[in-house]
Amino acid sequence: MIRFVKRFWNVLRRPSVHLSFGFLTIGAFIAGIIFWGGFNTAMEFTNTEQFCTGCHEMRTNVYAELQGTIHFTNRSGVRAKCSDCHVPHNWTDKMARKMQASKEVWGKIFGTIDTREKFEAHRLQLATNEWKRLKSNNSLECRNCHQFNSMDFTKQSKRAVDAHSTSLASGEKTCIDCHKGIAHTLPDMSGVK
Repeated sequence: MIRFVKRFWNVLRRPSVHLSFGFLTIGAFIAGIIFWGGFNTAMEFTNTEQFCTGCHEMRTNVYAELQGTIHFTNRSGVRAKCSDCHVPHNWTDKMARKMQASKEVWGKIFGTIDTREKFEAHRLQLATNEWKRLKSNNSLECRNCHQFNSMDFTKQSKRAVDAHSTSLASGEKTCIDCHKGIAHTLPDMSGVK
């Protein structure tokens, strides 16, 4: 057995001596495909509703709130899942967001928001972080579904038309400036400027 391990180690340590260049090239190509496929599968799994609501902090707090909104149930049957609003769709922005989200895992590991009381205590900070992120990317996630040039102003209220045709059209404001409580309960905003 020890001889087999030593031989295997020698092959791994100096594969070009034991294996042909073509075999190594094809092996590396196949390994790359397997790695890339596995990586993308894992990234897509982390965008599923099942994954997002896998911990009770999300399931009993924000997911329960989402279920009462138009983004969850509506006349057209189109439903937004967590990643539609919290993860950009294009690859580079998605990877940047996933790296940011890895920092948020610490909250789960260390129990920062593991009870409703702790969640409510941190709600304003969590919401502010999301609002700031959406403001900085011009509400990119909103615009993946809601396109300004597709809006039918004749079917909107006067107030919505006024806001959309001026502030939004000019780029002065973005979606999150007016639609902060669209999918989740607003935090206690008393004392916020």
